[in-house]
Amino acid sequence: MSRIRVVELTGSTNSDLAGDIHAVEGDWLVAKRQDAGRGRQGRDWEGLDGNFFGSTLVQLKDGDPPAATLSLVAGLALIDAVELAAPQADLMLKWPNDLLLGGAKLAGILLERSGGKVVAGFGVNLAAAPEIEGREIASLKDDVVIAPEAFAPLLAGAFSRLLSAWRSSEPSAIIMAWMQRGHPVGTDLSVHDGDGVVKQGRFAGLTEDGALRLDTGETMLEIRAGDVTLATASRGE
Repeated sequence: MSRIRVVELTGSTNSDLAGDIHAVEGDWLVAKRQDAGRGRQGRDWEGLDGNFFGSTLVQLKDGDPPAATLSLVAGLALIDAVELAAPQADLMLKWPNDLLLGGAKLAGILLERSGGKVVAGFGVNLAAAPEIEGREIASLKDDVVIAPEAFAPLLAGAFSRLLSAWRSSEPSAIIMAWMQRGHPVGTDLSVHDGDGVVKQGRFAGLTEDGALRLDTGETMLEIRAGDVTLATASRGE
C-alpha cells in the first residue's frame, strides 16, 4: 500500500526522500512547489505552479531484475497514470526516461540509486510548460485539469502495479511492454553523451537490462546513458 505525503514546498523531493531514514518502499513525497528540482545530467527542472513533482522509494531485493530496468517500470507507470487522467492524449515514451505529448516533452523521470535503494522522481507538466531553449515542451492544460494531489494516487497505483509485475515476470515482459509504448523500431535518432559525442542511427530495440540498441548501419551499439533526440524535429527532446 502506498503512503502519499504532500508538502507545500521543498527543494527536491528526490533528495528529501533519499535522506529520510524512516522512508520505506511504497512511500511517496509530493510537493506542490519545488525550487531545486533536478533533471538528468544535473539540469535544473523548473517548478511551475500546478505541475507535479513527486518521488517514491524502491528497496532492492535479492532476486530482483536488473535495477537499470526500473527506468522502464517508471516510464510505463507514468504513461498509464497520464492516460487515466487524459485518455485522449497523444502519448509516447522516449528512452531513457521521458514522456512525450504530441512529440513534445511532457514529463521526465530521474532515478537515483544509493546502496540498496532507488529513488524515482517524476516531474509532469500538468498545468504549464516551462520554456526551454531548443526544446519543445508540452503540458496537459489543453487535455485535462487535474491537481497534483489528484494525480499522485493515479501514479502511485500504476507504479505499485508495475513494480509488482517487474518482480514477478520475466525481464522480457517489461521490455516488450515498454516497446509497445515507446518510439518504434527503425526510428532515426541521435544519442548525445555527457562529453558532447553524438552517435546517430536507428532504434533497434532494448537489451534485457534496458539499454538502447542503436544500429548505426555499420555496427550495433548498446547505449546505457545519454540524451536521445528523435530525428523528426517535432518529436521534442
